[in-house]
Amino acid sequence: MKKLFLLSMMILISSLSFAQKLSADKIIGNWQSIDGDVKLKFEIFPQNGKYFGKLLWASNMFEADGKTPKKDLKNPDAKLRNRSRQNIINITNLTFDDGEYSGGKLYNPSDGNSYSLKAKLTDINNLQFRGYMGVSLLGKTMKFRRIQ
Repeated sequence: MKKLFLLSMMILISSLSFAQKLSADKIIGNWQSIDGDVKLKFEIFPQNGKYFGKLLWASNMFEADGKTPKKDLKNPDAKLRNRSRQNIINITNLTFDDGEYSGGKLYNPSDGNSYSLKAKLTDINNLQFRGYMGVSLLGKTMKFRRIQ
């Protein structure tokens, strides 16, 4: 019984110390998708106490020549349809609370829609995004790995 108690305490202490290590700013950096049909790379950065993301690269962001970035043709704002998809800020307003990021928006230039977004670091080098419309249960989760 004593060994079980000690083991339980060690697990609790190690999980608490792990949670403390993953402060809000640990999301900052460059990330690459490790699942899904479209491969993505983006940079997360802080701004005014929230977190934003810039789309650096996507497997579907270039024209047939493989070099020319596609335009943001499906953007609901007609003034933005002529901009390049590359380097757009498509993750906005993520806030950190109790170990998770929430309240964000994810703009998808492929369909012109914006989705609610929440994220969670599973460890220092692995990130999960959950994009959804309406109810999180009906959304999609994507996994990302930090680019060193």
